[in-house]
Amino acid sequence: MNFYLLFFLLIIIVGLVVSYIYFMRDKSEQLRAIQKGVCPKCHKDSMELIDQRSTGCSGPKMMTFECNKCKYVSTFHIDSQGSCSSGKCGI
Repeated sequence: MNFYLLFFLLIIIVGLVVSYIYFMRDKSEQLRAIQKGVCPKCHKDSMELIDQRSTGCSGPKMMTFECNKCKYVSTFHIDSQGSCSSGKCGI
């Protein structure tokens, strides 16, 4: 009985990990397209940064993008590449 429970839990955990990996891969592809200015949904050059929030110079930034054509909206959390001590803030 315990063997079946452990096997079931193992299948569930492996499924969750694989799903998360595919989700992150898809999100990464969306961000690459958005960085080029192309909408991942309608593939038109119409992406616009509509909101940008930060917890400080060295923390991650939350950036929200929207497509002007199909109204696709997506939010990304991007680590900033500068630090406060270097005097450079940005993505």
